[in-house]
Formats: sequence, structure tokens, C-alpha cells
Amino acid sequence: MNASRIVDHAHVLWRTERIMAELRLKRLAGSMGFQAMAALMIGVALLLFEFAAYLALVEAWSAIASAILLGLLNLAIAGLLMLLAMYRPPGRELALAGDVHREAFAAFQTELREAEADAPASLRAALEKAAIPLLLPLIPLLIRRLRRHKAETGITETD
Repeated sequence: MNASRIVDHAHVLWRTERIMAELRLKRLAGSMGFQAMAALMIGVALLLFEFAAYLALVEAWSAIASAILLGLLNLAIAGLLMLLAMYRPPGRELALAGDVHREAFAAFQTELREAEADAPASLRAALEKAAIPLLLPLIPLLIRRLRRHKAETGITETD
């Protein structure tokens, strides 16, 4: 078991996680930027087109029917732009970072399995050494609790 190799693999794994998170955040920010720009452009263009269309439609239809038709058209255009923004393909950098992450995770798991296979007895001994100092202060508390419980229930030693 080589602890430095495990630490190295954990470090590579952490770095790839960080890189992937940064790339996803950049992609999300780009998508949000496109969505915001699309919303702004829709707002400006539709304001002008709607004013012109409303004036034209009011002459043929009623004011309410003209407003409903233009509102439905606005929703359809906004939905198409949102779909466009949502289905942008991921970049090559994210795919590469994912490959490196998978390799680092596999190497990390392999090192942990080797460490576990090499030293299960020493690991158990280390856990026992750590557990005994933690449990020793609890023994007097447990004895006091048992005595108090015994006194509350009225159990005597002759029962």
C-alpha cells in the first residue's frame, strides 16, 4: 500500500471534478447569456412588430382577438428560442475532462482496493486503537445509568 499514490489519485480526482464544474458553469453562463439576449431581442422586436400588427389587426378584427393572437405568437417564438438554448451541444473540453475524471476515479478505486487487500488486519488494529480511547470515558457513564435505572425500577440484587 502506497499512501502517496492514493493521495495523488485523490488529488487528480479532485482537480478533474473542479475543472468539470468550471466548464459546466461556463456552459451554463453561456446558455443563460443566450437566453437573456434572446429574451431582450424578442422583447424589442415583438414590441415593434406587435404595435404594427396590432394596428393592422384592429382594422380587421376586434381589439381583444388581435391581442390574443399576438400573445400566442409571442409564446411560440419564446418557446422555440428556449429550446434552442437548452439543446446546445456540450464542448469538447467537457468530454475530455469527463474521460480524465473516469480514469482518475478508476485508478483511485484500484489503489483503495489494493490498500484494503494489503492491510485489512492493520486497518482493523488502527480502528480498534482509535475506538478504545473513545469508549473508555463512556464506561463510567454507562455504569451510572444502569445503577440509576436499577434504582428507579426497584430491582434488587436478590430478585
